[in-house]
Amino acid sequence: MLKKLSALLLLWASMTAALAVDANQASAQELTQIKGIGEATAERIIEEREKAAFADWEDFIERVKGVGEKKAKSLSDAGLTVGGQSLEGPATGN
Repeated sequence: MLKKLSALLLLWASMTAALAVDANQASAQELTQIKGIGEATAERIIEEREKAAFADWEDFIERVKGVGEKKAKSLSDAGLTVGGQSLEGPATGN
């Protein structure tokens, strides 16, 4: 039973890693695959990160027009990370 549980946890972790998209590295196409990010928001993210990488979620929220705490939580839940971190803490993805 422990082996099955370990296998399920490993599978879940690998699936989560595949879903993670980092705001500091993703293309516009990758960003728009996150539920809640359309073309306009993806472009705003890219424009802001070209000025400087996002230091953390607070920096992301402050600099990306139209993203507040609630929207950031939704994006994080959908797989967006900032510097490899989910809004809640370390992500298992890129």
